[in-house]
Amino acid sequence: MIRDDIKTALITSMKAKETGRVSAIRLIQAAIKNRDIEARTGGAPADDDVLVMEVLGKMAKQRRESIEMFESGGREELAAAERAELEVIESFLPKQMSDEEAKAAIAELVKEAGATSVKDMGAVMALVKARLQGRMDMGKASGFVKAAIS
Repeated sequence: MIRDDIKTALITSMKAKETGRVSAIRLIQAAIKNRDIEARTGGAPADDDVLVMEVLGKMAKQRRESIEMFESGGREELAAAERAELEVIESFLPKQMSDEEAKAAIAELVKEAGATSVKDMGAVMALVKARLQGRMDMGKASGFVKAAIS
């Protein structure tokens, strides 16, 4: 489980006195804990890894946006700090699919769902989110689904 990998990495990083990595992992653990608390009131995903991947994906997206803003604002030192955190976050995420792999996987899901028009896009996106979450950028997924359906 990803959660166990994160705990092990924290202990290893603490022993190696990697302060930057330790603080990033503690941020990850805090975000996961917050998500666990939110899940108590709502419906929690059946698979714990899905919950953790959602949190990590959201954190990675936030870091990418921050890096972009810091670079455009000329704050390279802050962008470098965000890059370091992003690197730690991405180390726990599964390998990202290339665009070609994502398009092929989505084409299979379109066939499976029997989608023939843009009206069926919601059903296909539900399958994409359920099966490919964490392995591909969900922002690109809707464009790939539209292209596969039309």
